Amino acid sequence: MALPNEFQWLADEPKTRMIEEALHFYGTTEDLSPKNNNTIMAWAVEVGGKVADVYKADSIPWCGLFMALVAKRAKKQVVKDPLWALNWGTFGKLTEVPMLGDVLVFNRITPDGKKAGHVGLYVGENTDHFFVLGGNQNDSVCIKAMEKSRLYICRRPNYNIQPLSVTVRIIDANINSVGSLA
Repeated sequence: MALPNEFQWLADEPKTRMIEEALHFYGTTEDLSPKNNNTIMAWAVEVGGKVADVYKADSIPWCGLFMALVAKRAKKQVVKDPLWALNWGTFGKLTEVPMLGDVLVFNRITPDGKKAGHVGLYVGENTDHFFVLGGNQNDSVCIKAMEKSRLYICRRPNYNIQPLSVTVRIIDANINSVGSLA
């Protein structure tokens, strides 16, 4: 699947290692039939530990699984119990100004009224939205617009030398949504 035109620069410009790893899977979708996408299921095995014991179907929310895979492949520390999106609030170091490659954790309320989260990588923003590269966004790995008001916390990977590409990225203000999180 090709990147949307507004984000084609991600394929051409220098990027963080986590963004680079995430883009390898852009367009991966869960299997909406009773079967599972073998690629997504293999991620749980690759991440290892308790994740492989717990993650048994791609119908289980997998934004945290995707983030764990990306972090592991980028040689960054995976948080404890990474399947729980809100646990990514302990990743790396706290930052107040989100920039390219930062881990953004969002609040959401489940259909039964419980507090939960969503996690993905910052690739840009406009006045009202962060644009997030992540997994389990409309059942796929893609870029989605997330309302800034839902941001719970922003965490930056621990870098030995921070890449020059780690900057604020303003996306055309006329774009108010690339899509929305289901």
